[in-house]
Amino acid sequence: MSESRLWDDVDAYFTTHLSPDDDALAAARRESDAAGLPPVNVTANQGKLLQLLAQIQGARTALEIGTLGGYSTIWLARALPADGGRLVTLEYNARHAEVATRNIARAGLDALVDVRVGPALESLPKLADENPPPFDLVFIDADKGNNPHYLEWALRLTRAGSLIVVDNVVRGGRVADADDTAADVRGTRAAIEMIGSHPRLSGTAVQTVGGKGYDGFALARVLA
Repeated sequence: MSESRLWDDVDAYFTTHLSPDDDALAAARRESDAAGLPPVNVTANQGKLLQLLAQIQGARTALEIGTLGGYSTIWLARALPADGGRLVTLEYNARHAEVATRNIARAGLDALVDVRVGPALESLPKLADENPPPFDLVFIDADKGNNPHYLEWALRLTRAGSLIVVDNVVRGGRVADADDTAADVRGTRAAIEMIGSHPRLSGTAVQTVGGKGYDGFALARVLA
């Protein structure tokens, strides 16, 4: 059996027992596929991890940078309290945001979730101008070249004790190749190095294998 097939089988086993689909999640994936959205949403196991992290964090507010079809948004929003919880999610593509909005409403979470359309680096200053309460959790899963900029904004919009999650940081191992000058690798390396050197952050990164291949994520706690 090939490694990738083995990873798929293990992922399927874990998903069956630990993070099975329900109607809303299955519909979100089905509708995203039907609309032709790129198949880059988190896996069910990764979605469940996001939900658990938010619950462990005791999060009431969350910020997601990169909505796609709203699959990860549903996982995150379900971790927030129905009374007073709030998730702001930023999506560049208007068509993707339309799909996500329908998926979120079908899941019964539209009262908790605020979908904003446009380039995140334009939406984030507008969000900051609203002076929202600090976000308890930030999930960064958008264009990787801008990861360091998203991380800077995450720091501005959080507080001591907040958690920042940066997805897809391994890039199939390319993150370790200093000669790889692609924007996604340069942006990811800059974000990792910022987490490692910033006095307000303490973080680590975890490599993963599974249905999405070889990748991983970074976790950073805001210290002050």
